[in-house]
Amino acid sequence: MVSTHPTGVKHAGSQYLPQRSSTNAISPNQELLPLTAKVNSSDSLEIGGCDVTTLVQQFGSPLYILDEETLRTACQQYRDTFKQYYQGESQVLYASKAWNCLAVCAIANSEGLGIDVASGGELYTALTAGVSPDKIYYHGNNKSRAELLYAIETGVNIVADNWYELQTLVELAQQQQPVRILLRLTPGIDCHTHDYIRTGHLDSKFGFDPGDLDEVFTYVSQQVALNCVGVHAHIGSQIFERQPHRDLAALMVQWLTKAASYGLTLTELDVGGGLGITYTESDDPPSIEEWVKPICEVIQEACAAENLPLPKLLCEPGRSLIATACVTAYTIGSSKTIPDIRTYVAIDGGMSDNPRPITYQSVYRAVVANKMSAPLTEKVTIAGKHCESGDVLIKDALLPKTQPGDILVVMGTGAYNYSMASNYNRLPRPAAVLVANGEANLILQRETYQDLIRQDRLPERLKS
Repeated sequence: MVSTHPTGVKHAGSQYLPQRSSTNAISPNQELLPLTAKVNSSDSLEIGGCDVTTLVQQFGSPLYILDEETLRTACQQYRDTFKQYYQGESQVLYASKAWNCLAVCAIANSEGLGIDVASGGELYTALTAGVSPDKIYYHGNNKSRAELLYAIETGVNIVADNWYELQTLVELAQQQQPVRILLRLTPGIDCHTHDYIRTGHLDSKFGFDPGDLDEVFTYVSQQVALNCVGVHAHIGSQIFERQPHRDLAALMVQWLTKAASYGLTLTELDVGGGLGITYTESDDPPSIEEWVKPICEVIQEACAAENLPLPKLLCEPGRSLIATACVTAYTIGSSKTIPDIRTYVAIDGGMSDNPRPITYQSVYRAVVANKMSAPLTEKVTIAGKHCESGDVLIKDALLPKTQPGDILVVMGTGAYNYSMASNYNRLPRPAAVLVANGEANLILQRETYQDLIRQDRLPERLKS
């Protein structure tokens, strides 16, 4: 809630800080700022015991700031809630496409989570971070032969997405042990989210069509090279609705029953992820517990009705684990006021470190980290520095009066910011730090101009 200055002017205060309760645990996905966020005696934003303005002085900007406590809390809530409500075995997987790097994979692994990967590079990173191959699940709709062979050789679980992939796996596995796979099926369940992140409806590039189910189960049951252990489905991302996930859980148990009629004993059921987070005050996602509990109940009830043993239950949260654990700090530079239209305030980053606003029309909130209690007197548009008119991070942001050198913090940037970052306009990608207990550790080094040309090759005839 926005507090009010004695003069009647709104001021930032603690409106975005986590609202701790003595009775209920905070679900990180429902907060705007990391759980450790507070305003210190210097009226600066502090995260993980570290003053954000000091972090920028030390590491530069733009800067991703990842709060370890928030990430670990989300991991623990997913892990422990499944154990509380599901009577069978469960395994939470971190959907690492949200942010795949050594430190994040290592933290998730240390909390008992497995890792969901979607490329050979993500697989390599997870393995290098020390994740056991049997806790890695490899997704994707067009894995290359080289990637499939890498997955087979390292012994990870492969989520087979289509006929081409199944047939390629059979071919590659001839000289190997049977390949452990799950089948990705399209459930035909729609939900309200951005078109680009809806995956459960029938018109999707992912998964086998439900009309092919008989043919798929027949084929897989006849292949000695394939050890099919389960089914997987995913209906999308940034979802607030609860019923679609209940519907999906019930449908997937029907798939287990159908598979049994083809002699397939499927022991794993992966319901995907998709739980949304709070990007703005108007967002109202379910808590982690409110998402997990009904899924567990539906699967247990459906299995009891079908007289099926409980499968190992897997899920793959990404955004709801990592997004609110991270903020991005920028330094404010130029500004431009167009009378009766708008005021632009420019930062030293933009669409290269956060492409979501220009890609998905995503909405964010921001504060000025060095003026946390200053009156909110300006409505401005936060513009990036790229040579692109659409490079706008936030429209109509309510901020204190700003000046060059102020530190702007954009919230909820842990998911799909660094992982989708680019070198557009040849900007080096930012650094990232992990903060905990007043200590900051560099987990991603800032790129240099030399890094930008490292892969460039200049033909001899063009050299002066």
